[in-house]
Amino acid sequence: MRLVIKKNHYTKGEIIKIIREWTGKTQREFAKDIGKSEISVQKYEADEVNYSIQTLLDIARKNDLVITIEKKK
Repeated sequence: MRLVIKKNHYTKGEIIKIIREWTGKTQREFAKDIGKSEISVQKYEADEVNYSIQTLLDIARKNDLVITIEKKK
């Protein structure tokens, strides 16, 4: 499955939520999987806390996802 994220179409929180939902996991299961607390995942999804690109890449790696970043034309 492929998710194309275009600037300003999704918030950072929505991106995490989409990935979590694609994996079919609850926030608790997802948090355990990525080595974060359930509260952290809730805050990520609510856009209350920012996460780094490294966190996003770790999430992708742990869930067998590929993240592609393309330069705008």
